[in-house]
Amino acid sequence: MKLLVTGGAGFIGSNVVDAYIAAGHEVAILDNLTTGKKENLNPQAKFYEVDIRDKNSLVQAIRAFSPEVINHHAAQIDVRKSVADPVYNAEVNELGTLNLLTAAVANKVSKIIFSSTGGALYGEVAKKSGADENHSIDPISPYAITKRAVEMYLHSYSVNSGLKYTILRYGNVYGPRQDPLGEAGVIAIFCGKMLKGEQPTIYGDGNQLRDYIYVGDIAAANLLVLDKGENQIFNLGLGKPASVNDLFANLKDILKFKKEAIYAPPRTGELFRSALNCKKIKKDLGFAATTRIKKGLKLTLKWCEL
Repeated sequence: MKLLVTGGAGFIGSNVVDAYIAAGHEVAILDNLTTGKKENLNPQAKFYEVDIRDKNSLVQAIRAFSPEVINHHAAQIDVRKSVADPVYNAEVNELGTLNLLTAAVANKVSKIIFSSTGGALYGEVAKKSGADENHSIDPISPYAITKRAVEMYLHSYSVNSGLKYTILRYGNVYGPRQDPLGEAGVIAIFCGKMLKGEQPTIYGDGNQLRDYIYVGDIAAANLLVLDKGENQIFNLGLGKPASVNDLFANLKDILKFKKEAIYAPPRTGELFRSALNCKKIKKDLGFAATTRIKKGLKLTLKWCEL
């Protein structure tokens, strides 16, 4: 199958590209390298250095490669930047995606796989079982608002143009290629600091809960839905939230780290409990993330030490 991965030089997108190529698919990457890195590019994939806001270059690339499926990971992913500059956020995440969808229909692409967000859409989750796909949606950041808008556009394009889609609402993704110096998750930041013998900072009391999922499981799910889950939305997480204190304790044990974390005041607006219910994807597609947190941390540390 011919597959185009937007954002394929980024942390998650490049892992998805590797999984597609390992499975024998013909893959092209489309990325403007704003946050993606050349070293993440799989040499077996064709590369188009294109910004999805550049309609003409985008159309030319899609026409030249003629993919059957587009996996859409290109995005402005920084929640804080989306608050500071909501117009830029919308230009990339919303208008850029509309360029992509229009070009996909014009070039007879059969399906879009879209990386959405779980935690940022559902907000604070009180249910012990976690938020399922029918949970009330409360996007407060411009980042989350644009992700929800794209979900709705996908439904519209499906009804009006016959473009199939699968939406994957991710938990907190971690693993190899996540940049501890950039807009990264807490695991990448902790790994970066602790490997240098530095004390990581925990904001608040450290009991904040998140659904952390290893990027290898994300890549496996993106491979599975190439021909499954049409016009469906699926949560994608481990289904077992962990606290920031849990993460630090596990890393401390793995690394035999002697120092303690530094505790600082909580960040304004931070969610306390974000948990996903991932039963739908298991029931419908037979998929469940298999990488438990300690194993995932070990794999991440191994990559960081290379």
